[in-house]
Amino acid sequence: MTVEPTRSLEIEVTFEVDADTPLPDWAALEGVVAVDGPEFRDLDALYLDVDSMALGKAGYAVRRRTGGPDEGWHIKGPKDAGGGRLEQHWPLGDDTEPPAGLLQTISSVEPAAGAPGALGPIARIRNERHAYLLHDAAGGVVAEFVDDHVIAEDLPRSLVSRWREWEFELGDAAPVDADERAALLAAAAGIACAAGARPAASDSKLGRALGV
Repeated sequence: MTVEPTRSLEIEVTFEVDADTPLPDWAALEGVVAVDGPEFRDLDALYLDVDSMALGKAGYAVRRRTGGPDEGWHIKGPKDAGGGRLEQHWPLGDDTEPPAGLLQTISSVEPAAGAPGALGPIARIRNERHAYLLHDAAGGVVAEFVDDHVIAEDLPRSLVSRWREWEFELGDAAPVDADERAALLAAAAGIACAAGARPAASDSKLGRALGV
């Protein structure tokens, strides 16, 4: 029986930071009245692709991640016109093989990827995450801010890299209007950069791990 994934739209901005960069004051962000955290999460993700790296070239990322509230199998799609990425999530299960639904989904992107044994590991990313929830006056989550301490392995080249980064991801209580969302992300970027952050040079942890 094929398990249907849960789906969510990920809209975020990412920043590079030094090891000693102080955390931003998110109470200064308009609409935020309370900040909860940190919640500590020990994340360990194995990323997979076909030999030709066709999924990555098409903007997709496939991973199996343990730890955190959304551990399991994930597919992240390419960014849309609004900067969001569709993320599909399947339960972790007891098997180390990708679920059938995941293989069916990626076979529409790269038919060979849906074949048994076609996917292979390309990177392992371990992450000590410190997560904070930013709430509005009604208690809704405007955004999640995470302070990530990353150890990444480029498996084909046996290269290990370490870095620290921040992510600011919109929550369920974020504005629906595209212009208002853009304004919120710009304001968040201003606060993060004022604390010493820099816009991330890579679109994702996977990209940075692989040097792309």
